[in-house]
Amino acid sequence: MAPSMPALPAPGQEGVRAQNNLVDGFTKKYGVHTLVWFERHETMESAITREKQIKKWNRDWKLQLIEESNSVWRDLYEDLI
Repeated sequence: MAPSMPALPAPGQEGVRAQNNLVDGFTKKYGVHTLVWFERHETMESAITREKQIKKWNRDWKLQLIEESNSVWRDLYEDLI
């Protein structure tokens, strides 16, 4: 069984602040600090569109997306920065 669904921090400074509980929000409230999946996008608009699509998915689809590229649920944060 997969671990509980982690939050995905925003890249750059937002990610650093979220990783270190420097801002209030989901990450700080629930103590979620593992980045297990991310996608790169050419434009902010395409990233937002994709985020809105994925938010509508059911949990099983999201888990499958993670498992396809990161089956061991390794923290990918260092790959992002």
